[in-house]
Amino acid sequence: MKTLTRSLLATGAAAAMILTSGGAADAAAIPKYKAPKIFGTSFQADPKHDFTKRIRPRHNGVLRGWITYLRGSVAEYEPIRWKKGKVTEGQFVGPAEGDVRAYASPIAKDVVFLSALGCGSKMTSLTVDRRSGLGSKRCSRADLIKRSKDGRRPALITVHQGKIVKLQEIFTP
Repeated sequence: MKTLTRSLLATGAAAAMILTSGGAADAAAIPKYKAPKIFGTSFQADPKHDFTKRIRPRHNGVLRGWITYLRGSVAEYEPIRWKKGKVTEGQFVGPAEGDVRAYASPIAKDVVFLSALGCGSKMTSLTVDRRSGLGSKRCSRADLIKRSKDGRRPALITVHQGKIVKLQEIFTP
């Protein structure tokens, strides 16, 4: 009886060790990064990034940006800022032509994509949190990839361990 109890305890301890150190725990362990101002008027800095070397992932955190190019499941993206308009409220703009501020990261298999315009290709239904102006409808990774090919959509892009793990669209009329 003692041997059976010891082996059950050992098995339970081993299973607990595997669960707490395995991939499922790592996916849930993505820290909550501080988000930038949604309509910030300056580009976000990444002081640790060396833009003179090849294009590579941004450091961990949330970037106000947009995807500029998609190559397979690797997205190239750049920071954006809000430029106030004289006739309209304004628009998001990226760095000037020739500016090298760009990053490239693979899109995680379990990426969280929160759309501001609904899922699918029609993009006709608003799915926006009215308080923040950010997308609130969770859509598939395939929708994110398809939408990224269609054009630049402003978003909050969360990078963790070199991968894009969350993309939340910013609604602009």
